[in-house]
Amino acid sequence: MMFEKRMWMALIAVLAVLATAEVAPAAPAGFNDNEIRIAQWGPQTGPAAAWGSVARGSKLLFDVINEEGGIHGRKITYFIRDDQYNPAQTATVVKELVENQGIFAFVGGVSAAGGMAVKDVLAQNKVIWVGPATAVKEYVFPVQPYLFGVYPLYEDEASILTKYIVETLKMKKIGILYQNDAYGKNGYDGCKQRLATYKMSLAAEIPVEPTEKDLASQILRLKNSGAEAVLMYVSPTTAVITLKTAANVGYKPQWVSSNTLSDYPLMQKISGGLWEGVITGNFGETPESKHPLMVKYKEAAKRLAPEERWGTFYSAGILFADPIVEALRKVGRNLSTEAALKALNSIKDYQTIGPKITFTEKQHQGSDSIVIQKCGPNGSYIELQGWTSNELATWKK
Repeated sequence: MMFEKRMWMALIAVLAVLATAEVAPAAPAGFNDNEIRIAQWGPQTGPAAAWGSVARGSKLLFDVINEEGGIHGRKITYFIRDDQYNPAQTATVVKELVENQGIFAFVGGVSAAGGMAVKDVLAQNKVIWVGPATAVKEYVFPVQPYLFGVYPLYEDEASILTKYIVETLKMKKIGILYQNDAYGKNGYDGCKQRLATYKMSLAAEIPVEPTEKDLASQILRLKNSGAEAVLMYVSPTTAVITLKTAANVGYKPQWVSSNTLSDYPLMQKISGGLWEGVITGNFGETPESKHPLMVKYKEAAKRLAPEERWGTFYSAGILFADPIVEALRKVGRNLSTEAALKALNSIKDYQTIGPKITFTEKQHQGSDSIVIQKCGPNGSYIELQGWTSNELATWKK
């Protein structure tokens, strides 16, 4: 009995201590006094593995920031997950990151279909997403409070490229080969909208699945349509199959492509030299640029990531992540999701190695400007037209 009495007294004492103790607040999701956790998914393997370097380029930026002391005393802890360019896998890896790692923000993220599979999940969990590495209008219209687009919209880019084909190249018969998802369909829409202003229609419009390997029938349709120029909104793998198949049947239109295929040395290599002469959009400084920041990051890559090839996709990873870094610097030590959102919404004409970026509470598409370039000998970059905006873009009006 005495033992039981002592046990009860001890238990009461413990409960009393617990009742009067202050409960420590939970750490804010995604950061603490020493770190900020940022993540990105991307195809490190699969049919679009060439785009996987975007996520690794963002890592270089964060490694440089950490070398320089972090952001207001906090280092960036960065997570990359391979989604294999498969929307179901995108959903799986994002769920794991959000639930198990506690992510403050996502940056980049290749694949329109993958992004569409997770954007609502990120919003529901109040996780910021900056600079998706794809540019579909469904991301930013209507405005998504936690999502900020850096990449010029495919619709705007396709409109600008189509105008260049008609007005500068003086070509009237245009075909389009587009991936059967939001990425390809947005490019298709932009092309059609521009052609409508000339009262023109497409000579051929051909959707393809990203996993298709045999494009013989599609190329014959393009050839038989008489298309002088063919606009492509496809993956690097599909683009290579397209050019090789066309070469086999003697079809030589002017190929014009989205900026997603603007890594000329890579495309020249994997196409077996067929990429020379292809015209593309671009949204950032070229790898050969002497811009001070490009020089800085190129030198950093030699030290911190010597295994990586310095190219357009790799440096794009820096460009996509830049605005969240700027916002975190603006916020200071008193970090919160709300403070970061306020800082992002105040960014105006912010420019590093890409177009000028502006966000407001009512507008989360940062830019619509591209440059137009052509692949020269040995994968070199030839500028055809400087920064150009889409005057047809209704979202700016």
